[in-house]
Amino acid sequence: MNIRPLHDRIVVKRIESTENKVGGLYIPDSAKEKPQEGEVVAVGNGKRGDDGKVTPLDVKPGDRILFGKYSGSDIKIDGVEYMIMREDEVLGVLEGGSKKAKA
Repeated sequence: MNIRPLHDRIVVKRIESTENKVGGLYIPDSAKEKPQEGEVVAVGNGKRGDDGKVTPLDVKPGDRILFGKYSGSDIKIDGVEYMIMREDEVLGVLEGGSKKAKA
């Protein structure tokens, strides 16, 4: 992929759930909602403030994020669907899996 988002924008690839069956019923793809979880693929340089300074973004490529239902704009590059959104549309970053407490 050759896309570099500008300023405070990020490129996100949606993470699809693998669950197709609910309570014994199969849910067709057309009836499913789009996932609101994704992986950051690329980030811009940062947001430029009124004073001209660039503030780097909090998210980085590889982060798993949650975003709102109507966030971003859908794009398709080389047959793969991505989203471009502003960093302020990100609701949260999902931290790594379960960590075992040390005794």
